Amino acid sequence: MTGKSQVCSIWVGSETGILKGVSLAKKQAFNFCEMNSLSRDQEVCMLCWGDAQETEVLVGCANGAVKTFSTEKGIFTESRQCGDSAQGKFTGLAVTDSSLVTCVESGLLKIWKEGSTDTVEINAGSSVCRMKQNTSQRHHVATGGKETPLKVWDLERPDTPIFTAKNVRNDWLDLRVPEWIRDLAFIPDSEKIVTCTGHHQVRVYDPASPQRRPVMEAQFGEYPLTALSLPSTPGSVVVGNTQGQMAVLDLRKGLVRGCLKGLAGAVRGLQCHPTLPLVASCGLDRFLRIHSLEDRALQHKVYLKSRLNCVLLSSRDLEACPPATDAEQEVKEEDGVGDEVWDTMETVTEKAKKRRLEEKANGAGKKTSTKKKKAVKK
Repeated sequence: MTGKSQVCSIWVGSETGILKGVSLAKKQAFNFCEMNSLSRDQEVCMLCWGDAQETEVLVGCANGAVKTFSTEKGIFTESRQCGDSAQGKFTGLAVTDSSLVTCVESGLLKIWKEGSTDTVEINAGSSVCRMKQNTSQRHHVATGGKETPLKVWDLERPDTPIFTAKNVRNDWLDLRVPEWIRDLAFIPDSEKIVTCTGHHQVRVYDPASPQRRPVMEAQFGEYPLTALSLPSTPGSVVVGNTQGQMAVLDLRKGLVRGCLKGLAGAVRGLQCHPTLPLVASCGLDRFLRIHSLEDRALQHKVYLKSRLNCVLLSSRDLEACPPATDAEQEVKEEDGVGDEVWDTMETVTEKAKKRRLEEKANGAGKKTSTKKKKAVKK
C-alpha cells in the first residue's frame, strides 16, 4: 500500500469510515481502512494535514478518535481518543507547533499538548458547526454555529475570545435575524473572515474595524449553504449548498461571478487548490469533482461508492495531473471485477427461450381468435 498512498493527490473521507485516496495522474482510487474493525462509528468527519510536508493526514472520526495516516507508509500509524461520541462529531481539526486542536458539536474546544496528558478546554458555545485555523497566525482559530456567533480565539490566551461578532440588525418587521454559521475561512494577508450561513448568506467580518457586524453581506440561492473555500486568487469565494449548487461570489461587490454545474446532491466538502485555479467538491451523490475556476468547466469526475463528508487536497501532485478528455470520465477503483472474470462466465440464454415461448403463445392466441370470428360469421 506504500506506493499507492504516495501517488494519491486527493484524500476524501466517507460516511462508512473509509479514507479514500485518489490519483488523477494514474486514474485510480484506493481505500485505506482497517477492515477488521470497520463500523459506522468510524465515520470520517474531518481531515487535515498533520505536518507542513504533507506526509501525515489527521482523520477525525465520529467516535471521537483522531487517527494519523502516513502517506509515505500507506498505513495508520497512530490513534488517540480525543473526544466522546456523546459530545457530538468533530467540527474542526488543527495543528499548531506543539499541539493538536479539536472542536466538537457541543462547543468543547480542546488543546492537546504534545507529550502531555493535560489539556486546555474552551467553551466556544453550543451547536458549533465549524472551527477553522488561521494559516498565517496558527495560534488563532475561529468558531461559529447555530445561534452561536463568530468568535476568534487566541490559543495562547484562551480565557476569552479576542473577537466576538455582533448579529445584524433586525429585519423590516423589527424581528431578530437568526444566526447559523455553517462554514468559515480566514482571508489570507488580512484579518478578515468570511462565513456562509444556513440562511443562504455570505458575510465578511473585519476584526480590525470598529464595528463587530459584517462589513459585507451577499446571498446565493434559496437553500442553506454548507461549505465554502477561498481560491488562490484573492477577491472571491466558492460556496456550495444543500441542493448541489456551487457558485463563485465576488467578495468586493457581493455578486455571483458564475456557477459550477454538474452536481446532483448536497455539497459537504469543498476545498480550493492553494496555487492552481481548481476546486474540489464532494457530497451525498458519492462523486468527487474537480472544477476549473477559470472557465468553470468540469475537469474530473470520480465515483467513490460512498457518501462523502470532506476532502483534502495536496499541493505537490495535482499540478502534474493531465486534464480528463471526457468530463464524464469515472475513475474505477482497483478492487473492481476485471474483464477476464466476465469472459469465463457462462452465457445465460433463459431470456431468449422465454421470448420464443411468448411468441408461440401469441401466435396460438391469434389463430384461436380468427377461428372464433369465422364461427360467428357463419
